Amino acid sequence: MTVPPEHALLALDVVGIFVFAISGGLVGIRARLDLFGIAVLAWVTGLGGGIIRDVFLGDVPPVGISNPWYAATVLAAGVVVVLLLPRLRELRRRNPDVRLGYITRLVKYLDAVGLAVFAVSGAAKAVELGAPPLACVFVGGITAVGGGALRDVLVGQVPEVLRREVYAVPAVLGAVLVVVADAFDVLGLPVLVLAAVSVFVVRVAAITLDLNVPTPRQTGANP
Repeated sequence: MTVPPEHALLALDVVGIFVFAISGGLVGIRARLDLFGIAVLAWVTGLGGGIIRDVFLGDVPPVGISNPWYAATVLAAGVVVVLLLPRLRELRRRNPDVRLGYITRLVKYLDAVGLAVFAVSGAAKAVELGAPPLACVFVGGITAVGGGALRDVLVGQVPEVLRREVYAVPAVLGAVLVVVADAFDVLGLPVLVLAAVSVFVVRVAAITLDLNVPTPRQTGANP
């Protein structure tokens, strides 16, 4: 079993937390929450997936609430969201539809970054702790989608992972790449970066080309 460098996992986590926290804050703005609500969404989105990962792996207390780097990252993301507020208010004043569309697109691409790095870091941490291959893939996937799913539930939306969009599939593929690299004893920083880039490219392609996961064919009358 190969073990990725500890600083590489920390860097991936910090990047994922930062972009997911920003996306959570933006969703809070789109939902017209107050500053406290926006802060809660940023915290849940940025740290939720990692906390779920650590609980599943038995690594408690989760680093999301014990590592100062993680709290500082969420705080930095909150500052970025506050700085974006004047621009978003100007968009709302000019055209509310444009503003909502702008935020929605921005959230999707931020989520693509967070999805990529969390899928890889989640699977890599599971590998580091000696989890079985299937568990590593599962943990990578739940780390990637957990924070976003919690965010969507809190604002009354169907979580992205439950829609037809190609969302969870790239995360699972990234986690599989990590597990396969570990099996061939080549898991290291270059592989982690390559896996994260692969997840991001697939997710962005799905957004750009409007790709969806196939659904069962509907037959007969709707219930």
